Amino acid sequence: MSPCPPLETNIYGAAGPGGPEEMYPSKITSAVNYEKVAPEAVHLYPSSETSWLGQEQNSACLLLPGSYADLSVDVDPGELTQARAQIQNIDLSHLLQQDEDGDTLLHLFVAQGLRPLSYAAAEMLRDCGQLDVKEHRGKTPLLVAAAANQPKIVKDLILLGADINAMDQKGQTVLHLGATYGLPSVIEAVMMTGAPVNVDARNFEGLTPLHCAVMAHNAAFQTQNMEPSSQHHLQNLLLCIQRLLQLGADYKSQDLKSSKTILHLAVQAANLPLVQFLLKLPGQERQNFVNIKAHGNTALHMAAGLHGHPYQEQIVRLLLDHWADPTARNPENEQPVHLLTSGPAAEQLRLLLRSRRSGPGLVYPPSFT
Repeated sequence: MSPCPPLETNIYGAAGPGGPEEMYPSKITSAVNYEKVAPEAVHLYPSSETSWLGQEQNSACLLLPGSYADLSVDVDPGELTQARAQIQNIDLSHLLQQDEDGDTLLHLFVAQGLRPLSYAAAEMLRDCGQLDVKEHRGKTPLLVAAAANQPKIVKDLILLGADINAMDQKGQTVLHLGATYGLPSVIEAVMMTGAPVNVDARNFEGLTPLHCAVMAHNAAFQTQNMEPSSQHHLQNLLLCIQRLLQLGADYKSQDLKSSKTILHLAVQAANLPLVQFLLKLPGQERQNFVNIKAHGNTALHMAAGLHGHPYQEQIVRLLLDHWADPTARNPENEQPVHLLTSGPAAEQLRLLLRSRRSGPGLVYPPSFT
């Protein structure tokens, strides 16, 4: 048997804003011969799994044509046959065994992106009802695949029957992980399976995946620079927001701790591009959306509190142009105008708020671009 290749230490959350969520040391046992297994083998759908393909085809319309990676091409049948043969040579008790971190061989295969081996091992664990076994941080193999940005394996595991709504010890689902780390391909993989998923599931902080995507976008926006990688990460986070909305995420949803909507979050972070995007969302409830209160404060209250921020006036005007109510009062009986600070810029905003009445302003065409 050949020694196993070392795992990358930053395999989790490599694309995320805060660095890796957790690390794997090199700990796969030498139970499998890797010499003839391509570690980055792509596209794994054997002919024996044709019953799953109909789901994929029926859900393809959820994605914008040409805007996502092709995850539907079959792998070389020989690679899968070889992987199955290797897995079948492993004693079932060894395949089910968990190490000191709760990892099975499947967790480790998934983390390293060994797709044929992951598929073959997942088949065996599925057959004995252990496909959703959790490691020490509560992650099933599906959640490991999401955190490791392995969209093809994410798709494989869902189609093999993995619990698409499984949560880790923080209450994070596959969609929370994709949204938090800015991994649109993971969300797209979920979409392509056609499997029913709770797109508005809440983690243990009371946040939906859409809240997480917006908060991650806010953080990236506030720390952005001119580096291509920074801009690419922002684009990926926006794609995550778009994909979640395409999945049916409720943009009016409020988090459980502060009652903030995604608009409150974007305004509070003075994230002008995201505010612009959110105010263009299609639907008949935008006027209500703009005036939802978080602990009594509307998004316009929060914009009035952006004291001296260079985007404050633009955000205030945008909100007013999209039915924000300048007469709304918070629990302290304050209107947005009462939250302004002193100074010439604030005085200009004061005049603007006092001169405007609630009602439709500029109407932007619905767009996801």
